[in-house]
Order: sequence, then C-alpha cells, then structure tokens
Amino acid sequence: MRHNFGFMKTWKLVGLLLLINTSVMAQTTTSAPNLVVGVVVDQMRWDFLYRYKDRYTADGFRRLLREGFSCENTFIPYLPTYTAPGHTTVYTGSVPSLHGILGNSWYSKAKKRNIYCTEDDSVRTVGSSSAAGKMSPKNMLATTITDELRIATNFRNKTIGIALKDRGAILPAGHTANAAYWFDNSSGGWISSTFYMNELPGWVAKLNAKKLPDQYLKTDWKTLYPINTYIQSTADATSYESKLPGEDAMFDHEVSKIEKNKYESFRYTPLANTYTIEMAKAAIEGEQLGKRGVTDFLTVSFSPTDYAGHAFGPNSVEVEDMYLRLDRELGAFLKYLDNTIGKGAYLLFLTADHGVANVPGFMHEHKIPAGEAADASVRKSLNTAIQQQFGVPALVTSVLNYQVFLDDSLLLQHKLDKKAVKELVIATLLKHPGIDKAVDLEEVGSSPLPETVKKVIINGYNQRLSGDVQFVFKPQWFDGWNSGTSHGAWNPYDAHIPLVWFGWNIKPGKLFREVYMTDIAPTLASLLRIQQPNATVGQAIPEVVR
Repeated sequence: MRHNFGFMKTWKLVGLLLLINTSVMAQTTTSAPNLVVGVVVDQMRWDFLYRYKDRYTADGFRRLLREGFSCENTFIPYLPTYTAPGHTTVYTGSVPSLHGILGNSWYSKAKKRNIYCTEDDSVRTVGSSSAAGKMSPKNMLATTITDELRIATNFRNKTIGIALKDRGAILPAGHTANAAYWFDNSSGGWISSTFYMNELPGWVAKLNAKKLPDQYLKTDWKTLYPINTYIQSTADATSYESKLPGEDAMFDHEVSKIEKNKYESFRYTPLANTYTIEMAKAAIEGEQLGKRGVTDFLTVSFSPTDYAGHAFGPNSVEVEDMYLRLDRELGAFLKYLDNTIGKGAYLLFLTADHGVANVPGFMHEHKIPAGEAADASVRKSLNTAIQQQFGVPALVTSVLNYQVFLDDSLLLQHKLDKKAVKELVIATLLKHPGIDKAVDLEEVGSSPLPETVKKVIINGYNQRLSGDVQFVFKPQWFDGWNSGTSHGAWNPYDAHIPLVWFGWNIKPGKLFREVYMTDIAPTLASLLRIQQPNATVGQAIPEVVR
C-alpha cells in the first residue's frame, strides 16, 4: 500500500496555517484596542465630508472614508440641535429627555434664571485665576460610554477630554474622567477644575508655558490657496458675514493686530485646531495613553469650526479654508497615532454635534425663503398678548431652546387657567412669520404633528426641566441676527451629521440606511464588549460591529 506522504504533509501544513490564521482572527476579534479616540467636529454638516473632497489630501478625511466605515445617513433625533446636548448624546446614547442636558443653557423655574450646562459653583478653576473653570458634569443625569469603560476596567484605564469649549471637553469625558481640559480666555492656556484635580499635571503646565496661542497669533490668517480658487464659496466679505472679535477686515485676517479679546478671536482661527491637536498629543504622551495594557479613551472636540461657522456661514471662504486646513491636521494626527499607538491598534470615530443653517442673507440672494427671529422679541410679543387678554404682565419668563416658559407662581397668584394661557401663547406664536408650528408640551403626544417632528420634540422634552409650549420654525429660520448663522432645528441642515468609524476591527465600507446619533455609544459598547450607558435608547449598528 503506497502512501502519498508529500500530499499528507501539504495538508498538515495547510491545516496548521488555517489553525494559526483562525487563532489570530479570534485574537483580533476578542482583544481590545489600546486607545479609543472620539472626534467631534463642532458644526460639521455631513456634506462637508464631500463638499471640498477634491482639495482634501489623501491622508485626512479621504483616508477616513477610504479605510473606514461611513454611516452616510446619521441624524440627530431630538430638539434643539446644539453643542451641549450633541456632545452628551454622542457619548450617552441617550436623548435630552433622559440625560438632562436640554441645551447649552436652559431656564430653571425654581431658580428663576438660566442654567449653563456645565456650571458648578462647588468647584474652582485649576490653572487660572478666572472663573472659567467652575465647571463639571454634575448636570448630566446619565453615564457616558467613557464612564462605562472606566467601570468595566475597574477604573484602571484613563479617560481625558479636550476641547476649547468647556462643554465639549467635560460632557464627553463623563463623570469618572481622569481629567477634562478647556481653553481659558483669561490666561490663554488650558485649564480644568477641582472636580478633577487640585493642580495641573506637569505636562499641561509645560504646554501652557510655551504660550502657543501667542505664537500662533503672530501669523495672520491667510487662505491656504489663492483666494480666487475657492470656487465652493461665495465672494469674500459679503454684507451678511460677521467679523472676528476685535477685527475690522476680512481676508487676510490680520489677527496679529488684534489686542482686545485676542484669545476670543483665536478661537475662530484654524490654528486653534492645531492647538487642540497639540494638546491631544501632549495628553497621549503625558498620560501614556494607549500604552498601559488597558483601553484608554481620549475625547477631542474641534471647536473653531463652530466659531467660524457662526460668524461667516457655511458658504464662506473662511469655512472652506478652515476645513481644508483641518483635513491636513487630521491627516498628520492619524499618522501620529499610527506611529505612537500603532496602526490598527486604536479605534477612532469622527462625528459632529450638529450641523448649520445657511445664512439668511445668502438664501435671499438666491430667492430661497429664510429668516431669523430674536427670542427676546418673541417673548415681548407673547407678554403683550397675555397682558392684553388676562391683565397680567411678564407672565412669560423665558423663551429658550424653542420653548416658552410661564411663571407658575404668577398663574397661581392671579388664579389663571394655565391651559387657556397656553392656548393664547400658541395662537400668538402662529402669527409669527417664521414659526410653522406650536404645541402644548403636555399634549405633544396627541398633537397633529408629522411623526418626525413629534419624535424630536418628545426626545427633547423633560417634564421637570422643560418649558410649557414648544414652537418649530419654518425651514431655514432660526433664532439669531441679520449676520452670520446658527443651528438648532430638526431640519437636515442641522440634524444630518457625519459618522465615520476607523481603525481597530473596522472594515471599510458605507451604510446608507438611516441611523442616529444615539447609536454611537451602544455601537462602541458592542465593539468594546462593555455595558451600554445607563440611559441609552440607541442601538448598536450591526454593519459596524460585524
């Protein structure tokens, strides 16, 4: 009997290779990334991924799209679409109704004043003598994915949050973060609060000592390319654009000449993104993130895109130049992560906290309906109508986040029927040229609203914290001014955001079915094999965690 030992050896070798390959694949599937990097680009509409794509480098946004997995139809499922609830929702997987961050600020009937999302008078500033550090995440009612990772590792991992805006650093980092750092206009450096520490770590103090913003401000903001090549933008210096604080000119922006409020002006410039990345790199090196045998988490929010977007609008040369420069910064940062953490050893996602509306002046130029309305004028008209019918002045205490707040103590004092007052409020609101719908928040579930609009109102409504009546602007209207722009609505320009997954265990691809901002945190939980945040309403995206 003859035996084909060569054949048998070949199959043994094939079997061994398959066994090794299966083992490696299993190891890749069950192991964890060394570092998770959450990137939020403040005010980045989804279309900005593609609008300037021809001029993006191969290493930035185009690399993320080429090597990553893009959820092309990701939407925000609540009102209002602002910075604080956006960052909170990304990391909690929840909605304002449950996580409690109803806006950047909201009106408190009990305290009779506005509450800022991260205000905390029980803590002190660390790193400056200003009051800008009296902040913490205490107003956030839910846990974040960063909290859950801390719990899952028995607090052996580290979480650091970084952004120019305090809310962009604090809320993503969560309740259990090792630190959150934000920019202080008073000192021109990074600060924190005693919620996290009593003094800045040496690596932060060392970076602050370099006074990088002062060095950056010595260089005027000029366009990256000849200004006549910015064909995706309107002409520079239109009448409906705002200006940098302390500056009279448009391009070239002579920031080197700004003396008053220079650090506020710095926030509007592309070099403030550079500064944010320098801080992120300093945190990775100073805290040895991704090198300690446990999954660390770094949250980074790029705030300058929002500052510039508000001032100049999404069709401006400034915004185009901002994104072309940010693309280069991202490309360099990805290479830094490749070299420092290891290619494929870190998990990164990029998204936004909200989008942005076109400037009304721009829309009017092109015969498209648009407008703006000041909350103060809406409040005044409501109080006038209420006084005329019921004889009680100043019954509306606040108009904020598209909600009307009534003074319950005055209603009781004057024995007014609250339902009748709300009916008058709704009728008066509907006379406003820019308001399309208004509804009693206690009856929104049975109101004859489109389901999409009804859902976003309900998701933004908290029975303890919200107002009494909600109104919805017509498309392309917002609460603002006659120059620059804003955001906050349910419409796609404010609610359609990018979501790109990249790195560890992520296969390239695109998903075109609709997903939501609330799905980001549970998807991360599935990838990391940890518990979802405790108020999560979103679902893991199967195509990402496959």
